[in-house]
Amino acid sequence: MAGADIPAKRSDLRVRVISAVMMIVVAGLALLLGGWIWVGFVVAVVLGILAEWTQLVARFEPRLPMRVLWLLAGLCYLGLAGYCALVWLTPVGRFWPLLVVVLSVIGVDVGAYFAGRTFGGPKIAPKISPSKTWAGLAGGIVGTWIVFALTCLYYRDFLTSLFDLQAANIGRPAALHLMYGNIARLAGYGVLTAVVAQAGDFLESAMKRRAGVKDSGSIIPGHGGLFDRADGMVAVLFALGVASLVWSMGQ
Repeated sequence: MAGADIPAKRSDLRVRVISAVMMIVVAGLALLLGGWIWVGFVVAVVLGILAEWTQLVARFEPRLPMRVLWLLAGLCYLGLAGYCALVWLTPVGRFWPLLVVVLSVIGVDVGAYFAGRTFGGPKIAPKISPSKTWAGLAGGIVGTWIVFALTCLYYRDFLTSLFDLQAANIGRPAALHLMYGNIARLAGYGVLTAVVAQAGDFLESAMKRRAGVKDSGSIIPGHGGLFDRADGMVAVLFALGVASLVWSMGQ
């Protein structure tokens, strides 16, 4: 029986990889093409996740008033995340801000997966998500830092020119102090990104546990539902949306 399980696991892994590649291709093309194609893609994903959210709530919440509150919460949560993806992170002709956010969340997932599998250790909240460990969270933070570092490396010519300009205007010591401050802020953003992404994962895990289901849906072969794949991304986009609103009101 054990030998028979190995081909099944390999087949499942193959399906997961193919599905992941297809998701990346479709999302990447929509982002590159932009315009109404990108708007339609984001709206479709948000509506799909909202449908899964509604189905989960219907499974664990029998009281109609509470279902309505859950639905309103989902509309605010998913709506603000989608609005952030469409407006604040994809200004006209520029998609790299959203791309950096997407890659950083992927970095969290990949880093958390490998660190959790390699080191294991104490669970963060075993009653909600038994597979999430503190080592995984640390790996997710490192994964985000790697994405930020690679982004800075990609834009090194621009960043070098910016540093030279600052050094000419305010002096090299002050420019270095400013640069180190920016690096510290990036490191802090990496920690926040990993924590928020994991929090989004815990939110969905808690909803699925209460609903008594393994996946939020079955639209993506080998992965489950849209919410299963985008839980961390939605949480990070929502947090960025809240931060943007707070910042706007403070201006």
